[in-house]
Amino acid sequence: MSTRDPLDPALYQRNEHHALFAELRRQGPIHRHDTADGQGMWSVVTHPEVTAVNRDATRFSSELGGITVINHHEIEGSIDQRGTNLIFTDPPRHTRLRKLVSSGFTPRVIGRLEQLLADRIARIVDDVIERGECEFVSDLAAELPLQTIAEMMGVPLEDRQRLFAWSNAMIGMDDPDYEGNPTEAAIALNGYVAELIDQRASEPRDDVLGTLLRAEIEGEKLSLEEVQAFMLLLGVAGSETTRTATSRGVLALIEHPEAHRWLCDDLEARLPAAIEEILRWTSPVMHFRRTATVDTELAGQAIARGDRVVMWLVSANYDEDVFGNPEQLELSRSPNPHVAFGGGGIHFCLGASLARTQLRLVFRELLTRMPDIELTAPPRMLCSNFVAGVKQMPVRFTPGRRVVTKA
Repeated sequence: MSTRDPLDPALYQRNEHHALFAELRRQGPIHRHDTADGQGMWSVVTHPEVTAVNRDATRFSSELGGITVINHHEIEGSIDQRGTNLIFTDPPRHTRLRKLVSSGFTPRVIGRLEQLLADRIARIVDDVIERGECEFVSDLAAELPLQTIAEMMGVPLEDRQRLFAWSNAMIGMDDPDYEGNPTEAAIALNGYVAELIDQRASEPRDDVLGTLLRAEIEGEKLSLEEVQAFMLLLGVAGSETTRTATSRGVLALIEHPEAHRWLCDDLEARLPAAIEEILRWTSPVMHFRRTATVDTELAGQAIARGDRVVMWLVSANYDEDVFGNPEQLELSRSPNPHVAFGGGGIHFCLGASLARTQLRLVFRELLTRMPDIELTAPPRMLCSNFVAGVKQMPVRFTPGRRVVTKA
């Protein structure tokens, strides 16, 4: 058995994790690993077993403990979101919360956002296109999801960099470049949301926050803590994952010029399948954790009540028994049952449709207006076992012209 630690964040920063997980998959679907706190954990590394855990909220709870493990400690801190944050709940509470918040993610809502987002990404590209170079992550990849989340939350655009800083602090705790305290960042974001809620009392708005404040099921509304928890989830998960898929997806196209050319030869027809492969390839969120609620077994392995069970999505997305040639970027891959949004079940990502819409818009704009984009220096990766982030990626391209008239 491998002696390398799957929780070591440097493993992912050096892109050495794929070799480790391939070795683990050859040995079996589930493995016991020691942790610094002495509790240990089970690593689930194959696609069927990851999917099984994700779909079974009865045996594997999101509410009993944390939902991730970073640098041998759980993201809980002084803010206990179990039972209030959608991803920290089990049925029946989860079912109630999901019904209440899902009204903000209907096809009608996302369709209404699409033209606005298309205009936003055109303006974002306009801001750099004449220069012929930029820092891709902050100038391009981060901007669309930040502006999307700001629009959905009712956050003034000038405040979006505050969301960016809070999000970085919460997901970058293992990276020395991000010095913010994740608990302090969560408290600050909660306070900011409380201010927005107070404003809504006199200034109602038709955005996700307004929808959440009005939503009722059988006369029951969300509590302040539940609204804050969901907005925190939206502010972090809604921006980090799309930013990561965009950055790593463009990097993949730069590193695979033949795939890049193939996609650009028939962009509209080929882009939907390419987005799914980019999601599989990048696996923006690399793991989630559950806690066993009973003595049980998985793939023949006995698991005790209270054991930590970690689903390695990044490993499942490279499972050789499900994906032929998983180490190869195949933009036309079909079928493509990746688990980038979770392996189905009640915790399947509520924002999956919105994320796909954003990725389709941003890749269409970038590949149309910056078809010759290339690196000017090696990218700098996030030191994290949770989010496959890119911190910096300097690029250049042939300068172009603006397409949106300045206001």
